[in-house]
Amino acid sequence: MWIYGRNPVLEALQQGQVERLLLAKGVKDASVVAHRKAARAAGVPVDMVPRIELDQALGTTQHQGVAAQLPELAYQPLEAAFSLAASREEHLLLVLLDQVQDPRNYGAIIRSAEVLGAHGVVTETRRSAPLSGVVAKTAAGAASHLPLIQVANLPNLMRDLKDRGVWIYGADGEGDATPEQLDWRRDVALVIGSEGRGVRPVVRKGCDATVRIPTRGAIDALNASVAAGVLLYAAMHARGA
Repeated sequence: MWIYGRNPVLEALQQGQVERLLLAKGVKDASVVAHRKAARAAGVPVDMVPRIELDQALGTTQHQGVAAQLPELAYQPLEAAFSLAASREEHLLLVLLDQVQDPRNYGAIIRSAEVLGAHGVVTETRRSAPLSGVVAKTAAGAASHLPLIQVANLPNLMRDLKDRGVWIYGADGEGDATPEQLDWRRDVALVIGSEGRGVRPVVRKGCDATVRIPTRGAIDALNASVAAGVLLYAAMHARGA
C-alpha cells in the first residue's frame, strides 16, 4: 500500500509505519532532509527514482516527489475491539459507519477514532469505502493502531452488540438528544451515517437513542468525519479523559 505527499509520508516514517521510501530524482534535498533522517533512524531503505515512475505508480502527479510503501491494511475480528477496551480497562467505544463511501471521510474518522480513544471502526461489506492508500494517507498512521472491522450486515451486528450490553447511539441531525444528555460512561457504539443520506431508517430503528449536534450557522449539517470527531470528543470528555 502506497501513500504520498511530504507531510503524510514524514508522519508515517516517524511512527515507524514505512517499509520503503521513494524519492523522485531532482527533488530538492532541503525539502526532504527530515524524511531521510527519519528513514535512516528507522532503517528504511530509500530509493531515488525518475519522477515519471512515481506518476505512473501512484496515478497522480500531486505526490511532491515523495512516496512511501506501508504494510497492507487488514480487517480484524470484532473481538479485537473488545480486547483493546479490556486491556485499557475502559468501557467499549466503537464507531459504526453506515455506508460511508468517501475514502477521505473513512480515513479521517479512523484518525479521530484513534486519537479520541475509540476501540474500533466498523464498516459494512457493501457500499462502503474499502481499505486503500487514500484511506491510509488520510488516517496518517492511525489505521495500524486501531482495529478496523468489516461485517456483512450492520443491523445484525447492532443486535449482537445489544445482546452484549452495548448501547447504540445514532448521529442524526434531528436526534432526540444532545451529546451532553447521553450517558457515555458505559459500553457504546456510535453510528455515523453516509454522506448526504445520513443513517438509514433500518439502522436508525435499531438505535437506543439518536444524538444531534447543535449548530448555529446557516448550514445545519456537518461532514460525516467532522460529526464523528465532535461526538467522539464528547464521549471522551464525558468519560473524564
